Amino acid sequence: MHPFRISKANARRLPALGAAVFLALGLFAPQSQAASVGVTPPAGANAQGTAASAPRSIPVPKSPDAMSNSSRFRISSQDGTEESGPAPAPAVKAVKAAKQSSAAAQDACGDLSRVIDATGAALVQELKSLPRIDCTYPLFGLTGEDARKAFREPQMVTVANALRDASATYSGSNSTAIGQLVLFLRAGYYVQDNHADVVGDYGTPLDNAALGALDAFFAAPRSKDVTDANGEILNEVVTLIDSTQSAGRYAGVVKWMLAGYAGTWPGQMNLAMQHVEWVVENGFKAKNDGRGWRAALKADPTILDTWAGFITRNSAQLNRLDVVSNVGRYLGYALDVPELKDRVRPLLKDLINRYPNVGPTAPLTMNLGWYTRQYDRNNCAAYAICDLGDRVLPAILPIQHTCTPELKIRAQDMSPGQLAGTCTSLVNQDAYFHRVIGDKGAIPGDVNTNLEVVVFDDYTQYAMYAWAIYNIDVDNGGMYEEGNPAVPGNQARFIAHEAHWLRPDFQIWNLNHEYTHYLDGRYNMYGDFEAGITTPTIWWVEGIAENISFGYRNERNADAIAEAGKRTYKLSDLFDTVYGQEEDPEVNSNRVYRWGFLAVRYMLQAHPADVQTVLGKYRAGDWIGARTFLKQTIGTRYDADFSTWLTTACATADCGPLPEATATPSTPLCTLGDPRQFDGNCRRDNLAAATGNYSYHFVYLPAGVKQLTITSSGGTGNADLYYGGGSWATTGSYQAKSTNTGNGETLTIDNPPSGWVYFSLAAAQDFSGVSLSTQSK
Repeated sequence: MHPFRISKANARRLPALGAAVFLALGLFAPQSQAASVGVTPPAGANAQGTAASAPRSIPVPKSPDAMSNSSRFRISSQDGTEESGPAPAPAVKAVKAAKQSSAAAQDACGDLSRVIDATGAALVQELKSLPRIDCTYPLFGLTGEDARKAFREPQMVTVANALRDASATYSGSNSTAIGQLVLFLRAGYYVQDNHADVVGDYGTPLDNAALGALDAFFAAPRSKDVTDANGEILNEVVTLIDSTQSAGRYAGVVKWMLAGYAGTWPGQMNLAMQHVEWVVENGFKAKNDGRGWRAALKADPTILDTWAGFITRNSAQLNRLDVVSNVGRYLGYALDVPELKDRVRPLLKDLINRYPNVGPTAPLTMNLGWYTRQYDRNNCAAYAICDLGDRVLPAILPIQHTCTPELKIRAQDMSPGQLAGTCTSLVNQDAYFHRVIGDKGAIPGDVNTNLEVVVFDDYTQYAMYAWAIYNIDVDNGGMYEEGNPAVPGNQARFIAHEAHWLRPDFQIWNLNHEYTHYLDGRYNMYGDFEAGITTPTIWWVEGIAENISFGYRNERNADAIAEAGKRTYKLSDLFDTVYGQEEDPEVNSNRVYRWGFLAVRYMLQAHPADVQTVLGKYRAGDWIGARTFLKQTIGTRYDADFSTWLTTACATADCGPLPEATATPSTPLCTLGDPRQFDGNCRRDNLAAATGNYSYHFVYLPAGVKQLTITSSGGTGNADLYYGGGSWATTGSYQAKSTNTGNGETLTIDNPPSGWVYFSLAAAQDFSGVSLSTQSK
């Protein structure tokens, strides 16, 4: 939830907060922004930098479904098994780092300690003596001394040379145990990539030997057999191309596979084609490497035509999770090569518009469309997709539901009960927010009275379509677009997705956190988000969103409480928090969200008057004044007490309850017996009414009153405030009204008449526990 409040002309968009930032599971998404598909980016950095006319964004925290890898935009469920480095070790057997036990030695694969300890020709013989190719799988898990002995460079060179020699007589199957040699090399690259400090560096000797082995294998005539027997070896050799980072050198192999592939290929050959995806994707990353895929495409641009033909020739297979979609979508990467743009544009235009943008073909067409946005921004006309968002919107988000006149939901797939429950949650949260913060009314000039909540069915659908419909980056857990709060008719919008990993329970990911950003922006933070981050305000912006979200849902913030025990930061340092401050994404996430939670919770409990002072300056846009108060007036005075609080209150009482502000602490209760009547500057508490009814009130104003302010706050439900002057105030007869969602309403009447004036709370929904106060001067 980065609420970067930004505008569409100056729109405020915040990134929604997500758990995936903290987990190693991940959101697939395009390499883009703020949550920078890896993590949320520093405030103010509008991800990929949308077109000048497009709104900027504020990403949300990621979900456990969010990919930790920020370099790709993935759409198929199969993506979770892929990786950007060496292909993953096959998950077949438990790995033993040390020598095999006597029991394991009885396994049909034999004792792998003989492989680990062997050198030279003996090592090659031990590998070839393994009865099956999968007997090498435990090698991927070697660590420590076993990893060093097995995979130091001389060992790898020995096996690479053996693979080169064996390839000369390759029979098209594993009859000579050539697969065991390939898997040993793959395992070596994999382990060294993860444990280079133990295995040691790899250099030119291995580089030359490995390339020699690959050259020899692909020169073997039987390496092109379209059989399961060859496919078993070929899919591992293709992966070895990726391990050696030599994609460009073997562009001819990829071209042959693209040209020859048909849906009738045997299963192991299909797997080899799937592994081409890694070669293509990772080969594109080697921008300055002559062995990369970019250089190869520039040398032979006809590969692009073969690639497009591979898709159209096999279009009958397009079914969302197929190999054609998985390999085909990376054709869009070619747009990032300037010399290829003119050649690839018509190919992409044809493919994007040839197949439907919804249904089974959508992962291909929408991914290719996204690449045009990523690498050829502001040129949508070249692909005939400037209206792509408008085309898919009705099909993808068909549900439109009104909670209140100020709150609407647009959804892909929500039941009536889920819609009603979401409406109730937000309306009641509004009241809770004001009970905690108090209610001094909306920021003057803020007309963001309407919020639209957009809900995609899951993260996959969000990532596939939200970029096109709303022109946002989707490498995050959602996006809050504040827009320009000073423009009448501006549409504030939270774009979200269901937390499908929690099903059958229904939850919209980050809903309460992001809704707090909307409320905070409307009632506490002046102007747009860019103005608000001219000084560090993130401690408050994210901290209050976390506090309200957890407090309203009555959930324990276990992660923040665990962080408290570490006492990592001083309070005075947390006042300096900005997005992207810490180099490590997880450390940065902890500081922004967990420690923001802790700093705000402490200040609300221990120094509520100071919080109100800071908010008074935030509401006025006095960012320098707020900063001066935090860093100079408060300074380090609370650091010692904050440290004690972390280890006592947080350890013993879960950081204590979130205190609630009274309606207007300085305003006394009214004393007259008639509960409708106000006697000057006073307040009435616990007011209630059923939907469609009123809580009527009046006050006597002496001559000379220049201004009357009426304020409601707290409680549950939705009460609107109406002022009738010298007559009873109703929804059909009034002189002024305040009709926000929830119970936070304020009316300021200049030069009111002397004598009795009337005002009322009208129940847009059942309300109770509301406080109402009058102030005249």
